[in-house]
Amino acid sequence: MKVLVLGGHGKVALLLAPLLAARGDDVTSVIRNPEHADDVTAAGASSLVLDVEAADEAALRDAVDGYDAVVWSAGAGGASAERTYAVDRDAAIRTMDAAAATGVRRFVMVSWIGSTPDHGISPDDSFFAYADAKLAADDHLRATALDWTILGPGTLTLGEPTGTITLDPEGKGEVSRADVAAVIAASLADDRTVGRFIRFGGGDTPIAEALAA
Repeated sequence: MKVLVLGGHGKVALLLAPLLAARGDDVTSVIRNPEHADDVTAAGASSLVLDVEAADEAALRDAVDGYDAVVWSAGAGGASAERTYAVDRDAAIRTMDAAAATGVRRFVMVSWIGSTPDHGISPDDSFFAYADAKLAADDHLRATALDWTILGPGTLTLGEPTGTITLDPEGKGEVSRADVAAVIAASLADDRTVGRFIRFGGGDTPIAEALAA
């Protein structure tokens, strides 16, 4: 499978690339800073330098064309509300539309566990822009004809990979970034995840078994 990973220098993406490469997938990671290319190469992926925040749909069509799957793992990373909307909502939506226009079928969105209309985040909360932007992007993806999967991990940690998760956890659903990467990889390989919003956190169920539930 030829896979394009947006947000290619993020912690999750750098853990995802070697998992995909190890099973023979051809991985390209999109990065904004060319100085990050060596890190991407070390993870087993090729690099594509592109500022997704600034890229219009035509540029994104050129980027995604020819790939079997797109993974959106990019984000503004807690920047201003303006940048959060620009990246987590607008750039994500342009990428979905670009994928649909170029015939890319598979799209995996890394969202968050609370991405529902009743997320309960107050507009006065600094986290609201993120919650609102992600929900808008997720809803747009659901409305496309893409073979989509939306992944909603809980609070991300730097813990070691366990290879196990639980679906629809109570509370914050803490889960290691390594396990999130493994869930992305497993989702790409399992068509039973198409058309699903999968909320998960750390747990005791092997990832493949949990995704098949």
